[in-house]
Amino acid sequence: MFIQTESTPNPATLKFLPGQTVLETGTADFPTREAAQASPLASRIFDIEGTTGVFFGNDFVTVTKSEATEWDHVKPSILGAIMEHFQSGQPVMAGESDHASGHAEHTGPDQEIVVQIKELLDTRVRPAVAQDGGDITFHGFDRGVVYLHMQGACAGCPSSTLTLKMGIENLLRHYIPEVVEVRPVA
Repeated sequence: MFIQTESTPNPATLKFLPGQTVLETGTADFPTREAAQASPLASRIFDIEGTTGVFFGNDFVTVTKSEATEWDHVKPSILGAIMEHFQSGQPVMAGESDHASGHAEHTGPDQEIVVQIKELLDTRVRPAVAQDGGDITFHGFDRGVVYLHMQGACAGCPSSTLTLKMGIENLLRHYIPEVVEVRPVA
C-alpha cells in the first residue's frame, strides 16, 4: 500500500491519500480523542502523540497536529497507523453512521433560501475545500446571516477567514440576495 501526502493551506494539517475509499458517503470530523471513539482508524491516529484532529473524506484522511509537534516526527507514525488499519480489515467507522450531507436541518420561513444555500455549498464550495482536505457545512441561517461549520483542514486555517468572507460570502450574496453575511461557528 502506497499512501500519498499533500500539504494543505493549514500548516498544522496534512492530507493523507491511502489510494482507496475511506468513507463511502459524506465526511466525518473528529476534533477530539473522545469523538474519535466512533472510529477505529481515528482512534488509532489519536494514539499518536501530538495529534489534535482527524477528518475523513471519501478518499482521504486529514490529520491536524499540535503547534509544538513537528511533521517530521509524527508523519511516519501516521502513515504506519493508516497502513496498519487498512491492512487489518477493520472498518473505518464503528457501527452504522450516516454522514450523507453533513448539513444541519432547517425548517421555517426561510426554507427555500436554505435549500439554495445548501445547493451552492454542495456544488461550488465543498468540492473545492475537499481538495484542501476539509469541509464546510451549513449550520444555520438567521436574518440574512449564514452560519457555516468548518472541518478538517479548514478548521483553524489561517486563510479560513479570507475564504469565508471573500469567497463563500461573495458567492452566496451573488446568487442569493437575501444573504448579507457569512460567519463561522465553532
